[in-house]
Amino acid sequence: MNEELFLGIDGGQSSTTALVADASGRIVGRGSDGPCNHVKSAAEGREKFIRVIGGCIRAAANGSIPAFRAACFGFSGGPTDKEGILREMLHVEHWKVTTDAMIALTGATAGGAGIITIAGTGNISFGRDADGRTVRAGGWGYLFGDEGGGWDLSRRAVRACLRQHEGWGPATTLHDKMLAATGARDANEMMHWFYTEDWPRKRVASFARLVDGEAEAGDAVSRAILEEGAAALAEITAAVQRQLREAPQVSPVGSVWRSRILRAAFEKRLVNIRCVPPLLGPAAGALLEAFALAGRAVTLSNLPETEK
Repeated sequence: MNEELFLGIDGGQSSTTALVADASGRIVGRGSDGPCNHVKSAAEGREKFIRVIGGCIRAAANGSIPAFRAACFGFSGGPTDKEGILREMLHVEHWKVTTDAMIALTGATAGGAGIITIAGTGNISFGRDADGRTVRAGGWGYLFGDEGGGWDLSRRAVRACLRQHEGWGPATTLHDKMLAATGARDANEMMHWFYTEDWPRKRVASFARLVDGEAEAGDAVSRAILEEGAAALAEITAAVQRQLREAPQVSPVGSVWRSRILRAAFEKRLVNIRCVPPLLGPAAGALLEAFALAGRAVTLSNLPETEK
C-alpha cells in the first residue's frame, strides 16, 4: 500500500479491532483479535500486546504494517503503559493514544456533541459539547463505584441470595437459579467462590443476564436490582449533562443495556435529553479521531457492519 492511510484501534477488555482507511475515509481493511489492554511490566504482557496489535493491523492492511498519516488508539485501562511500545512498533506522523471512552463517544456521536453512558462490566458516563469540552462521571472501578454495571448487578444478586440464605432478606428466584448456574451447594459457598481467581470479575458480571431474565419472569428482587442500577446510571449521566454547555443526546453503550427493564427505567429518569443508539462503533470513532489529528473532516464509507 503506497497511498496515504489512517488507522483507528479499539483495544478493549474482551477484543481488539483495527480499521484502516484511505484519505477519502473509505475503509480498506479491518482486523480483530482478543484483548490487548493488560500490558503491565511482565514480558508476556508486552509480547501479547505487540502480537495482538500487530496482527490486527496486518489483517486490516493486507498483511503489512505500513506507515500511517495519522492514528488513534483507544484502550480500556488507560493509555499510559502503551504509547511507548506503539512508537517502537509503528511509523505514524500524527498520534493520539487515549481511552476507550473517548473513542466510543466520538463513534457514538460521529464526532459531534453528546454523551455516552457505558455499562458493561463497569460504568462511566462521558460527554463532549460543541466547544470540544469533555466531562466524565463514574468509571471508578469495582472497589469504589461501577454502579449499574454488570459486576455491580451481579454483586447485588449475590447479596440478595445471601440475605435469603441467612433469613434476613426477601425470597427471590435468583437464589436457586444462581446456585444451579454455579453448582454451589449454598449461597455462602457461592460467595466464597466469587472471591477466588477462578471467578474473575468479568465472569461474575455475566450473571447480570440471569438477573435480567428473572426480572422479566416477575421476580421483584431482580427487578429492584435493575431499577437501582438504572438510577445510578441516570445519576452519572445527569452529572455530565449539567456540566456541558450542550448535550443534546445520550447513547447507551455496553452489554448491560440489553436489559429492556433497565433501559426503560434509565430513560424514564432522563430530563431534557434524547436517548439514541450510537451512530458508529468505537473503532470507527478512533478512526475519526485520527482524521481530526490530520485536520481532515471525512464521512467514513465502506464500514463493516460491526461498526455501524
